[in-house]
Amino acid sequence: MNETKTWDLRVHLVEQGSETAADVLLTTDSGTVIRARGVARRNPRDPDVPSIGDEVACARAMTRLAHKLLEAAAKDISRIEHRPVQLRS
Repeated sequence: MNETKTWDLRVHLVEQGSETAADVLLTTDSGTVIRARGVARRNPRDPDVPSIGDEVACARAMTRLAHKLLEAAAKDISRIEHRPVQLRS
C-alpha cells in the first residue's frame, strides 16, 4: 500500500536582546501535535548576527522535537507489543 501524508511544521522565532527563542509545532495528518522549544543566548563579546541565533535556537528546538517524536513512537510500539521499548536517535 502506498500512501502520501503531509505533516505541518511551524517555527516561531522571537528575539529579545541577546536571546532568541524558537518554538516549533509539529501537526500530523491525524491531528497529533508535538511542541518543543529551543533558546540561544549570544555572548556579549560576540558580534550581533541575529540569523545565527535563529539557527541555533531552531536547531535546539528541532532536536528536542525529534526526541519527543521518538518517545511517542516508542510508547506506541510498547502499547502494541506489551513490553517496554526504547528508541535511539
